[in-house]
Amino acid sequence: MYTRHITPLLQEALADTPVVLLNGARQTGKSTLVQTLASHEGRRYFTLDDYATLAAASSDPAGFIAGINGPVALDEVQRTPGLFLAIKAAVDRERKPGRFLLTGSANVMLLPDIADSLAGRMEVLSLYPLSSAEIAGDASTNLADWLFDGHLDAKPVAPCERSQLVERLVTGGFPEAVERSSERRRAAWFDNYLQAILYRDVRELARLEQLTEIPNLLQLLATRSASLLNFAELSRTSNLTQTTLKRYFTLLETLFLVYRLPAWERNPGKRLVKAPKVFVPDTGLLAHLANWTVARMDVASGLPGGLVETFVLGELLKHLAFSPQRLSLWHYRTQNNIEVDFILENRSGGITGIEVKASASVDAKDFKGLKHLQETEAAIFQRGIVLYSGRELVPFGEKLFAVPLSMWW
Repeated sequence: MYTRHITPLLQEALADTPVVLLNGARQTGKSTLVQTLASHEGRRYFTLDDYATLAAASSDPAGFIAGINGPVALDEVQRTPGLFLAIKAAVDRERKPGRFLLTGSANVMLLPDIADSLAGRMEVLSLYPLSSAEIAGDASTNLADWLFDGHLDAKPVAPCERSQLVERLVTGGFPEAVERSSERRRAAWFDNYLQAILYRDVRELARLEQLTEIPNLLQLLATRSASLLNFAELSRTSNLTQTTLKRYFTLLETLFLVYRLPAWERNPGKRLVKAPKVFVPDTGLLAHLANWTVARMDVASGLPGGLVETFVLGELLKHLAFSPQRLSLWHYRTQNNIEVDFILENRSGGITGIEVKASASVDAKDFKGLKHLQETEAAIFQRGIVLYSGRELVPFGEKLFAVPLSMWW
């Protein structure tokens, strides 16, 4: 079993918060982690994926909760929204830390009625697919914080071998996909995964019977991963009205199948693009949808830039989930098309820019956006990093560095 970055934070939250929700896509390892904690703590465990449990919780949520004594773990609670009000009532009667440990495969922050019902009583933590560090057996070092302002010389970074990077890209981070022995078996897993989510979870959340348009939309978004989100262009390409498109997009976002990265716009005097970027955040799933196989990448002259940028997005999100500095993540683009792929920002407003290059070489022009950021935001600029598929960590001027993508593993 993999050691997960989030485990210490989960244990801390249970020590002082009545309700803790572990949120994340299906098959990220939530059930495994929660069952492990439950067995160590003597906590009862129920899953709403069990038909009898689902029937009991759905028919009488208040009675179901009232019948549970002591601490409990409830898996896949989004399947019975009525449980949240019953849990709220139980917590208001007896407010004990760690009483309810919940998991959900739908983002409750996008389901306001559910989120509001437990405001002030619930802490939400995110469990993403496995990070490269977790796969490699190192769940302790926070690499987002290290990139932001850590001692770059303190961590040895091995050369980034193309074959290793390609394997990371096509495998992604879902534990079962990681453990599949061949690309063909991973493809079968991703097909089944998408079918299960799109034909069960979407139907439950949206009460939709006609589902053919949503898989097509996800396929279209895979070709746009790491691009600006443009609903007008997507509407024309998909032949969906913008109203329908936005509804479907929100469903995919709620199920963690797409991710919206907001634009950084702290300086009101600058003309910045405010549109977010869109990602299909797991590269294994993205490569599957876009047909980026190992064989296809082996004969290509370079690696697909959107896939590599998506890999970095996924790694950053996984490390930000347990960042001691509580860093936030943005993208940056001016109306003159000067851009920085990612901005990390701390609570004091300091920023580090990160550019992603799929190539194995890097030169001064690759730092154009970072130098612009350094000049225009000098008071808050920490450093600029170009992540590339090369072999050496190289300084490129004051506060500017090229770092191999192999830093993630």
